[in-house]
Amino acid sequence: MEKNKGLGRGIDALFQEINETNTLKDESMIQEIPLDEIRPNPHQPRLHFDKVALQELSDSIKQSGVLQPIVLRASSVTGYEIVAGERRVRASKLAGKSTIPAIVRQLSEEEMIELAILENLQREDLTALEEAEAYSMMMEKLSLTQSEVAARLGKSRPHITNSLRLLKLPNQVKDMLNQEKISMGIARTLLGLKDKALIIPFAEQAVREDLTVRQLEKTVSRMNQEKISDSKIANKTIEKPNYIKASEGLLVEKLGTDVNIDNRNNGEGKIIIEYTSEDDLTRILEALDIILD
Repeated sequence: MEKNKGLGRGIDALFQEINETNTLKDESMIQEIPLDEIRPNPHQPRLHFDKVALQELSDSIKQSGVLQPIVLRASSVTGYEIVAGERRVRASKLAGKSTIPAIVRQLSEEEMIELAILENLQREDLTALEEAEAYSMMMEKLSLTQSEVAARLGKSRPHITNSLRLLKLPNQVKDMLNQEKISMGIARTLLGLKDKALIIPFAEQAVREDLTVRQLEKTVSRMNQEKISDSKIANKTIEKPNYIKASEGLLVEKLGTDVNIDNRNNGEGKIIIEYTSEDDLTRILEALDIILD
C-alpha cells in the first residue's frame, strides 16, 4: 500500500467533523439504523470492553436513549461497518434496542483503518497491549515505519519501540497483563530476561510472591549475569580466531559495553551486545548511528 503522507491531517479534520455533527441541532443527517445490519470495524484494534462500564452505559441507554449518534460506513458487501461508537452499539444491544441513531459517511479503506486506530488511542481506558496492537496495526496496514507512526501520533520513537516490545510477551503473560495481575513495569522487566523460557515462570513468581518491580529487576539481573558467565565459560573452550578477537575489541571500544562474537565453523555467527538499561540501549543505538527521534 502506498504511503499517504497527508492522511493524518485528513483524519484530524474528519474527527472534528464527526464531533461537530454529533452536536448539531439539525437531525436531518441522522438515521435510525437496525442494529442487526451493523458490524464492527474489521480494523478495530480494541480487544476488551469493561463489562461493568458497558452495563452502566446500557442502563443509561434504557433510560435516556443514545445521546450521540454513532458513525458508520456503508459496507461494500451488505449492511454497515462501525467507524466510531462500538461501545454504544454493544450497550444498545444489551439494552434490547433494535435500532441506533447513526450518521453514514463515505470513507476509504485507509481512512477506516487509521480512524479506528486513532479513535481507540484516544480512549482513557486503553490497555498497554491494545496500544501496542494499535501501533503494530498502523505499521502493517498503512506501511509505516516506527518513526512515521511516532511523528503522526506526536509520540517519541522510543515510546513506540518500548510499547511494541510488549507484543513479544508469551500469550499467558499478555493475559496476566490485561487482567492487571502484573503491572507494566513487571512486564517490561520480564522482557529483559536473556533466557526467554524463564518469562512465564518469573511472571507467575511475581504474582505469587507479589514482587515489586525493583525486586524482580534484581532477580532478572542475577539470572542474566549467571547466563553471561555460563556463556563465557562455554566460549573459552573454543579458541577464537585472531580476527574475531580483534573485531570484538573494536566493537567494545566503539560501544563501551561487553560484546561477544559467536563464530561458527561454517562462517556464520552472531554478535551479542550487552546493555544494562533502556537508557544504555539508546546510547548504544546512537553509537551505531541508529537515529532515535
